[in-house]
Amino acid sequence: MARADLILNLVKTGIEGDLPTFRKTVEAIAAEEKAKRHYALAERLSEMLQSSIIPSAARAAESSDPKLQNAYYVVHPKRTLGDLVLPSDVLKGCQEIVEEHHRKDLLRSYNLEPRHRILLSGPPGNGKTSLAEAFAHELMVPLFVVKYEGIIGSYLGETAQQLDRLFEKIKSQRCVVFFDEFDALGKERADPNEVGEIKRVVNSLLMQIDMMPSHVTVIAATNHSDMLDKAAWRRFQAKLELPTPTKSMIEKWLDKFQQKVGHGFGLSSKTLSQKLEGLSFGEVEDFALDVQRRYILSVPNGNIKSIVQSCLKQRQR
Repeated sequence: MARADLILNLVKTGIEGDLPTFRKTVEAIAAEEKAKRHYALAERLSEMLQSSIIPSAARAAESSDPKLQNAYYVVHPKRTLGDLVLPSDVLKGCQEIVEEHHRKDLLRSYNLEPRHRILLSGPPGNGKTSLAEAFAHELMVPLFVVKYEGIIGSYLGETAQQLDRLFEKIKSQRCVVFFDEFDALGKERADPNEVGEIKRVVNSLLMQIDMMPSHVTVIAATNHSDMLDKAAWRRFQAKLELPTPTKSMIEKWLDKFQQKVGHGFGLSSKTLSQKLEGLSFGEVEDFALDVQRRYILSVPNGNIKSIVQSCLKQRQR
């Protein structure tokens, strides 16, 4: 049975609506049950915690405005910061931002607000989308992913109007809103190849980002930071770069994956990371999932080491 102080704290935080402390208390109870080898209860608590991150907010996110039906979709976040392999400086920056939101009352007592405009840059496939999801999970809010096909219109002024509708919708609730491929909207206004309509869109976008309240965390991701408007850079309070992973980062990712699936690769993570060096996290994940599929289909006679070597040869070809 969980300690009495944890149960009392759970009831207290639930009554007061203190969600960050409530979550930490449930995590503490789950850890204590796991230490007692009550694995089924500990796993059930963890699953319930992950599956119930502000479900009412996510349901409220479903738009009744037909003009916004195709403008975004809602993700119930499951990835955590602990699930990701990040450079130490990026992880530290993320943890600081999450702490600012969890302790926002203290900041506001000093007339300060938590940072809530974040720009992620770096080559494709290195975790920008996953990091946006992890932010939403840590903040215990739904993730809104913007769909450009529902935003960018063919008629003059239509795109700016859609952006206005979108921001008006999302600013009414706590959430993370994610703009992938942000350079599709936030292009450099000085580019001579761009028409006046794009410049008006960028103006509208930057104004809307400026006016977002701090309970809405705006995360933008770009693979082409050189294409962003200079004023767009200034709008973001935190700029985090996600580079191509190093060998040690790939090794750490492989260790996490093997722990998750419950078996090894037949080669050490260090040896395998040397063979996969230079790949993005997305490509490493594709490789690992390919191995996993082949291994499952070959059970009970499969040899994981030979499967890995076969997949490596195919990748080299």
